[in-house]
Amino acid sequence: MYTKNISAKDIAEKIINGDRIKRGDDLNFLLQTPLEELQEGAKLIQTHFCGNHIDLCTIINGKSGRCGENCKYCAQAACYKTGIEEYDFLSKEEIYRHALINQNAGVNRFSIVTSGRALNNKDFEKALDAYKMMKERLTIDLCASHGILSREQFKRLKMTGVTSYHHNIETSKRFFPYICTSHTYEDRINTIKIAQAEGFCVCSGGIIGMGENWDDRIDMAISLHELGIESIPINALMPVKGTALENREQLGADEIFRTIAIFRYINPTANIRLAAGRKLLPKNGAMAFIYGASASITGDMLTTSGTTIIEDMEILKSLGLTNKNSTGNAGSTFNKATQK
Repeated sequence: MYTKNISAKDIAEKIINGDRIKRGDDLNFLLQTPLEELQEGAKLIQTHFCGNHIDLCTIINGKSGRCGENCKYCAQAACYKTGIEEYDFLSKEEIYRHALINQNAGVNRFSIVTSGRALNNKDFEKALDAYKMMKERLTIDLCASHGILSREQFKRLKMTGVTSYHHNIETSKRFFPYICTSHTYEDRINTIKIAQAEGFCVCSGGIIGMGENWDDRIDMAISLHELGIESIPINALMPVKGTALENREQLGADEIFRTIAIFRYINPTANIRLAAGRKLLPKNGAMAFIYGASASITGDMLTTSGTTIIEDMEILKSLGLTNKNSTGNAGSTFNKATQK
């Protein structure tokens, strides 16, 4: 598809006209092209498929700590001593209160995120009750992130009004065993495919800066494209004291910006979503919204510092962007690119 004589801008134009990067292509241009030039191409792709819309979501940590998995980056894993606050599943009233605040602030979607490989039966029922309450009383789109669920659990979750499910693949298939051995990469892929089969839009991405190489990042981006993922959060590792990765050096801004641009080239119609690590970018990552990122997690972000909703609304306004849909309301924008 690509030759040494074709520019990143020309490749962007090809992508806009229907070409797609696939596994096995010569992708040296993604690493060899000067960052500014690569970003300009990413901007063309984003403008074509996403317009001036930025999708904002918020999350609440519905159950914290005591996770039995051994993911090396995670402050909530019970095998690490990180000093994180631990608590059982929050009441549905508490969750609803947070969702209402976020809806009133203009956020597009709201998600309950819980620690652990999966929810036990009691906590899963609590989650369903919380989603039912929110669906009955609110208009904000609902997302869920509860680890590995069964097909029957996904069916029940869908009935409550949840439309999207978050489940990161975290990294490449090659590198995954270096960051987690208590479950497999295939476990995550299987969960994603079940969620998709049950009608959920899947939000899945990963973390950069854990010791992976550029080939791993590109492989992750291609794997997400092959899965048809519509929302891709990119987290830059914020090392947490007490975890196995506490001494990892934080990534520089240019490396994060290049990763975002690469993901835009490979996943042109997806929402590339800023997540943890935005503080590592100038002005809270404002320019990322111009050069590849069409979405962001906003507000409180689990165990890492994020950007407030007010700050993000101001950033979008200053850039001439919006999180409003065509009716003037903050609403779902998944599938918007493929509908053009």
